[in-house]
Amino acid sequence: MILLRKGKEKDLPSIQEMAKITWAPTYKGILSQEQIDYMLEMMYNKGVLLDQLLEGYTFLIAEIESKDVGFASYSKLGDSQEAYKLHKLYVLPEVHGMGVGKFLINEVFQQVKAAGGKSVELNVHRANKSAEFYKKAGFIIKETVDLDVGNGFFMNDYVLAKTI
Repeated sequence: MILLRKGKEKDLPSIQEMAKITWAPTYKGILSQEQIDYMLEMMYNKGVLLDQLLEGYTFLIAEIESKDVGFASYSKLGDSQEAYKLHKLYVLPEVHGMGVGKFLINEVFQQVKAAGGKSVELNVHRANKSAEFYKKAGFIIKETVDLDVGNGFFMNDYVLAKTI
């Protein structure tokens, strides 16, 4: 059974560990190890994650048999009251295919809708196989972007959107 909890400051080390475990298999062959290391530090250092919590990002953590196996985070998109952004959704490779990702994304949809949200957007690397996961969940390609993430690195993403 998959259990879900809202992430708090005490959960940040678990989120960091899950990110480290999931990023290598997710981005191997897409990004260089140097870029993976750079982006993990940029996006998952404790200060950044704590700032996101304080800014109102919602973190959801999925667990199976008392082990954290996946997480998602989302927030309002800019000043919009109806549009939200899914910032992160990662599931440990050992539980792929067990419905954890679907459970997390559906919970994000439910919580956004309950808060009065009407749409969810996300960025996904164009070469990432998870783009198909999001399309199956009802997302459509809104635009294609090449984002400068610093240090000479770029992310070649789709911006996906879904009306809920």
